[in-house]
Amino acid sequence: MACYISSNDNRHYVALETAYGTAAPAAAANRIPSTRLDLRQTARPLRRRDKTGSRTFPGLPAGIRRSTAFDVTTYLTHWPVDGEPPCYGALFQAALGAAPLYFAGASVQGVSNDTAVTTQAAHGLSPNQAVRSGGEIRFVAAVNNATSFTLNAPFTTEPAVGSELGATVTYSPSTDLPAVTLHDYWSPSAAVQRLAAGCGVGRMRLQVNGDFHQARFEGQAACLVESVEFTEGAAGLGEFPQEPAVEPYQFPLVPGSLGQAWFGVEQKRFHTLVEAELSLDNDLNLRAEEFGIDKASCVVAGLRTVQLSMRLIAKANEDTKDLYAAARQRAPIGAMFQLGQQARHLCGVYLPAVVPEIPEFEDEETRLEWRFRNCRAQGSGDDEIIIAFA
Repeated sequence: MACYISSNDNRHYVALETAYGTAAPAAAANRIPSTRLDLRQTARPLRRRDKTGSRTFPGLPAGIRRSTAFDVTTYLTHWPVDGEPPCYGALFQAALGAAPLYFAGASVQGVSNDTAVTTQAAHGLSPNQAVRSGGEIRFVAAVNNATSFTLNAPFTTEPAVGSELGATVTYSPSTDLPAVTLHDYWSPSAAVQRLAAGCGVGRMRLQVNGDFHQARFEGQAACLVESVEFTEGAAGLGEFPQEPAVEPYQFPLVPGSLGQAWFGVEQKRFHTLVEAELSLDNDLNLRAEEFGIDKASCVVAGLRTVQLSMRLIAKANEDTKDLYAAARQRAPIGAMFQLGQQARHLCGVYLPAVVPEIPEFEDEETRLEWRFRNCRAQGSGDDEIIIAFA
């Protein structure tokens, strides 16, 4: 028997809740390729003001309110089955809000003007929904009719007549946010096992051009339940749930250098991106302050903030100068990132209207770079950011 618990012998699962704060069961398919999971429960800071006659702290009563926070980072990985969400899909749905939209695919009848696609049968797509052709992902800028739609940007390899558009799953914002349960299992089984129920995602961050493509989710939970001293009824459970049968670890990762970046009113591909970070802040609060309750009863989201920060190599071509002109005029542009470059390893992030800030000129290195900080996305109603997998 080992004399310690290995930090690598740890498995994380995420599942969407049907009722807030009631733990959702974990299945083998809910395991995520996480690099870390931080679950922190702390007592609310309280100060006793009674006059005790000394400088000694006399303690606090049992039953004071506690707050639980979580922070989880996961890698973008292979999406194994068409028509099913990726293993970390529940986290993206908790961050954005709306139930995912599925596109089963369609046969191409033809392509005109680079972005107008006609299908042989009704496509069933909605604006901002994702489509895939080969190893590329794009988004629907407009639905023209039942068999025609316009893309936000052209495919670099135009789909041939009779070729198939691949399946996608698309996540978009909504006013209300669902919650998830995070399961934290360790080996050996006698170790302390944990789960956090009622997890609302307050902030999401996506990194572009790191070692691997990855996403980070932070937020608050209704409660933290542990296998030791488990109390019946905690998070709606009769007993602490057993871990699903552990399957072989099969998460092929996507290198962070693979992908595409498209910017502009008429989106053009940029090959000069050095790094980027997309962030979503839900201004999250939990309903946990009412008299007579000792844990949160729902997720309350405020004004959504979606921002893009990036650094790219400055060039004298027209596309780069148009980007600078848009920043000077505070004119919204479209921005799209494709992470990965082959089918079932793709993630697309689409900001239909983001206002670029005037870039900072960074000339410490041998080439001039522009740094755009905190460029905010806007929209007409729950459409600032769209995330899809294909």
